Amino acid sequence: MNWDRIKGDWKQFKGQIKQKWGKLTDDHIDQIEGQRDQLVGKIQQQYGVSRDEAERQVREWESRS
Repeated sequence: MNWDRIKGDWKQFKGQIKQKWGKLTDDHIDQIEGQRDQLVGKIQQQYGVSRDEAERQVREWESRS
């Protein structure tokens, strides 16, 4: 998936992100605003995982979206 597309259609992807990472609040998702590095950081912070693990999760989600 092209991250530019995700960023451009951020409102559409918000629901998918919230479903995949339920610990992310609406405020978190609004703060991310389509920025991949912000998403990775919030996943890392909220789930207590390493940066590599958060990156892996985002790559997996990207490939399915």
